[in-house]
Amino acid sequence: MKNKLFSILALIISVTLFSFTNTPKGDGDKESLYVFKDLEGNTVDLTEFEGKYVYIDVWASWCGPCLREIPSLQEIEKKYEGKDIVFVSLSVDQSTDAWKAMVKKKDLHGNQLHLGTNFKFTDKFNITSIPRFILLDKKGKVENANAPRPSEEALVALFKDLGL
Repeated sequence: MKNKLFSILALIISVTLFSFTNTPKGDGDKESLYVFKDLEGNTVDLTEFEGKYVYIDVWASWCGPCLREIPSLQEIEKKYEGKDIVFVSLSVDQSTDAWKAMVKKKDLHGNQLHLGTNFKFTDKFNITSIPRFILLDKKGKVENANAPRPSEEALVALFKDLGL
């Protein structure tokens, strides 16, 4: 228990310190903002999904609330399969091994990506806690920087309003 508490405290302090020392100069170009690595180490650019909405789940393997959202997210992904929306799970784990192990343990599929050192993304969205859900529109612009969680009925209502 002490180790988990220490890890969480260390993460909060690191994120806080980093946010003061690495403030971005503007939004940066969209291409570098949305570029991450997949499970095989391939580069994935979220701009490749333009023409579809992109629902981003920012999570980590050690985050209890994040893990509790997984079953709801899987239901939502299944419900909207074949629609004009792409689901992306973006891990902020420091360890890619921990991320990959949790993906395997939970038998996660789809767009499983890792933040790596792309701190432009966490800075732009001021991500200081997780889970965090972000919705991009079909042109890659931010539709909702604090989108509802998959477990919330508000998400289905939002998708309905968007014609999904």
